[in-house]
Amino acid sequence: MPKTDFKQTIQDALNELKNASLRENCTNLLNTLGYRSDKTYALDDNTPQGFLETFDQDRQINRSLAMCEKWQTAELLFQLTDEELSLAKVSNLRKVYDPEIYQSYLFIAIELTGEPYSRTKLVGITREVNKLFAMPAMLLFKNGRRLTLAIINRRPGKRDASKDVLEKVTLIKDIDLEKPHRAHIEILHDLSLPELTRKHKPANFLDLHQAWQKTLDISELNKRFYREIADWYFWAMSKVAFPDDAEKKPDMRNATSLIRLITRLIFVWFPEGKGTRPGAPVQSN
Repeated sequence: MPKTDFKQTIQDALNELKNASLRENCTNLLNTLGYRSDKTYALDDNTPQGFLETFDQDRQINRSLAMCEKWQTAELLFQLTDEELSLAKVSNLRKVYDPEIYQSYLFIAIELTGEPYSRTKLVGITREVNKLFAMPAMLLFKNGRRLTLAIINRRPGKRDASKDVLEKVTLIKDIDLEKPHRAHIEILHDLSLPELTRKHKPANFLDLHQAWQKTLDISELNKRFYREIADWYFWAMSKVAFPDDAEKKPDMRNATSLIRLITRLIFVWFPEGKGTRPGAPVQSN
């Protein structure tokens, strides 16, 4: 599929999330991004209480930090393991989520009440929900007409290898489901399994985890951002012609004026005082 068509398909999947079925539409978005599995667990009771009664066994969480009172529904969408990544035959796959498979990802969707949520609150919920499981859980938060993806980095504890340390949480925050920002579409495209396969060729859980981390690394994204600005500058220099005012030499005049234009556009584009551009992932240790 051409890149532009694929990005439109991603936008269509986001648009569908405005509709009622959280489980169906979040699964459709992940399927669109190339993530599929039959290892699922459909809850009979997808209320916060039903979710916690099912999974809060020996792994107690802080329900205040998890903001459980703000959950409307919670769903375990599916579990992605090495089997799916190696394209094993569907007939050989376990059909139900298996809590014993550590080398895997869980995809969980939670619908929150309509108020805006800060990065700190969403990170807190992500950490507490991850305490319920032996493997990392990627969360999709639906909040009104906005969606946030939360990806956590986990590592085995140094003193007790059976206990994971919950490290950095990366948020792709406040994706507008009706009119998603171009930068959000670009990030989702880059996180899609076909794109990660093209760039990194992940064959197992660890490969995929490392590919996600590299794709979401802020320094890498900044390098790409400024590289694209530089590419645009050199392209634009062959197209622009600024008025003949103080500087008489055309090359010097055009270069100076174009740099001023770019710096003003960047100043407008970056949210005031925050130093981050729209759509950029935010990270919390």
